[in-house]
Amino acid sequence: MTRHATATRQTRETAITLTLNLDGQGQCEISTGLGFFDHMLECLAKHAGWDLQLKATGDLQVDDHHTVEDCAIVLGKAVGQALDKRQSIQRFGSAYAPLDEALSRAVIDLATRVTAIISLNLNRENIGDVACENISHFFRTLAAEACLTLHLDVLRGENDHHKVESAFKAFALAFRQAAAVTVNGSVSTKGVL
Repeated sequence: MTRHATATRQTRETAITLTLNLDGQGQCEISTGLGFFDHMLECLAKHAGWDLQLKATGDLQVDDHHTVEDCAIVLGKAVGQALDKRQSIQRFGSAYAPLDEALSRAVIDLATRVTAIISLNLNRENIGDVACENISHFFRTLAAEACLTLHLDVLRGENDHHKVESAFKAFALAFRQAAAVTVNGSVSTKGVL
């Protein structure tokens, strides 16, 4: 089973190319023009075990919104494509990830029902060059495009950088667990996800 995908998106606001291997070694090449966002995507790829190449150019003279959103769209579509029919996977995943004083929990269901409940409890307006509101938006958009259920909560923390990084890592670990290949066929009473 090869779980690879490529995806592109070209609009008047962004141009994005992406290659994804869900069963990689956590190797990545990320360039979005947003340093903090690049760092978070690298954390995601590393801890999910994805090989990820993502290049994005966007209208950063406006702000970061279109770039973050469109990266989530492209990544979500690629994840959905790579999962294919979602046969022989664990389906459910949950994980906690600490970063110093911050602690996050992610719970994922890879069935094709879309829900995203995100509570990051951030205090700042921006972290580096990314608006904090766009971090929650990234996860909601990713869940919608990948057709998955996600509950993501920062349980505690003081430093917003730590909170967000722990959230990305918790998501990565939970996804890795949910996407793990099993030999049981479909994990659903319906017979398909």
